[in-house]
Amino acid sequence: MADRIVLITGGSRGLGGALVQTFLKAGDTVATFSRSSTTLVEKCRAEYPDRYVWESIDGLDFDKAAGFVKNMYRRFGRLDVVVNNLGTMKDGLLPMMQSEQIHEIIALNVECTARIAREAARYMMKQGSGVIINVSSVTGQRGFRGVAVYGATKAAIDGLTRGLARELGARGIRVNSVAPGHLETEAGAHLEPKQLEQIAKRTPLQRLPEMADVTPVVEFLASPASRFITGQTIVIDGGLTC
Repeated sequence: MADRIVLITGGSRGLGGALVQTFLKAGDTVATFSRSSTTLVEKCRAEYPDRYVWESIDGLDFDKAAGFVKNMYRRFGRLDVVVNNLGTMKDGLLPMMQSEQIHEIIALNVECTARIAREAARYMMKQGSGVIINVSSVTGQRGFRGVAVYGATKAAIDGLTRGLARELGARGIRVNSVAPGHLETEAGAHLEPKQLEQIAKRTPLQRLPEMADVTPVVEFLASPASRFITGQTIVIDGGLTC
């Protein structure tokens, strides 16, 4: 199903960037924001000038982030899919973390996600349809050393997903989350190669997940093929948490 209006937060790189490209290639119109532009942003602007919208927004500016959702709804007249991908990871043992770091992780990962979901839900309720997909993590499913606060925020996102699914189901809106394992391209910024190798060895499928393992699951949850799935967290980790 193409020609949808898809909003993805944090779509300038990593998983967010991969999702932007996935939906653009499917024929959808994609709106996204991130703190700064990247080569991918410029590439999408050039290739899809009529179906791609990007703005520079800091997710910690909650009003501006929510305003982006409002502006895209007004511009296109509907909002079919929202993917809450924006987030931050600051690894470190909790006793050693600064208060400012804890606050930023919780604010960006949880509060920004909740505010975007709230704004999107209001417009989806008007149209009587819509899909919200929140990007969680295996750290919200199991404890991992050095990412306690990050894991707490991802567990909160899964809780938000379930509660929101209950609230919006009768209005024709589905809400799910995906919980990828340690994506090599993103986890590599926080973990040493030896740590990544150890995680891969502990994984039943003996490797780390790739973007191509995650994007089809998000595509599925955004499609009519998953029309009877809501309130679920789909774990994509090669069996790491089984």
